[in-house]
Amino acid sequence: MAITTLTNLALCFPQLGEKYRTQLARLSILQTFQTIIETGAVWLWPAQKTLSLIKEVEGLELLQSAKAAGKGVLVLVPHIGNWEIFGLYLNACGCGQSSQLFKEPASKQLNDLIYRARSRAGAKMVATNHKGVAVLLQTLRRGEIVAILPDQVPPDSGGLFAPFYGIPALTMTLLNKLQQKTGAQIVVGFAIRSFNKGKPEFTIKFQSPDPKIYAGHITEGLAAMNRTIEQAISAAPAQYQWEYKRFKRRPIGEAEIY
Repeated sequence: MAITTLTNLALCFPQLGEKYRTQLARLSILQTFQTIIETGAVWLWPAQKTLSLIKEVEGLELLQSAKAAGKGVLVLVPHIGNWEIFGLYLNACGCGQSSQLFKEPASKQLNDLIYRARSRAGAKMVATNHKGVAVLLQTLRRGEIVAILPDQVPPDSGGLFAPFYGIPALTMTLLNKLQQKTGAQIVVGFAIRSFNKGKPEFTIKFQSPDPKIYAGHITEGLAAMNRTIEQAISAAPAQYQWEYKRFKRRPIGEAEIY
């Protein structure tokens, strides 16, 4: 984990000194372990008890305005802070039910646990397959909310290479394609962790995306989406999931990174 974290930080922040990147890597690993520790409570507590950990919300008017436009809202949710808490909040913020992509784990017991946990505040879980994509299209055309985690490595059929911190990264095309087909508005959202007397609490943040995310040209739109994620990460760099092998797929002819 530490090697992957350091590798990612060296690629994405070459301008920073090695000492600073090492410190950031340590903080990132601690934050990732904190997220893991929180998961049981976030999944198993009653929804209102989990939501009580949220102490502040910034930019909710962006989501409200996008929803009021009537063409659906795509909420881009990077792996920052605690995305499970954000997903729960999205269905308790007064903007209606959201549909969220859900990739089933191999274990049926784990699948059932995660499904119940993520849907207990009203979220509709949608499978990551062709049928699921059709459901998302219908959801947006009804003017509703769809939440997508955009910073995982997609299958070859679902991605193109686009710069992420200047490094080519296989980037999912689903969000941009859904937007182009429906005219949906895009909002960025995440839950940042802080501590109060040693106990975690969270600030929900909504942000506007890079305007070029709406570009008709898919390559330009994907680059803008990755810049949007970079901007979100700048709010709390140590709370991004640098432990994930984001650059494990390489363009033809490029050497492996990990």
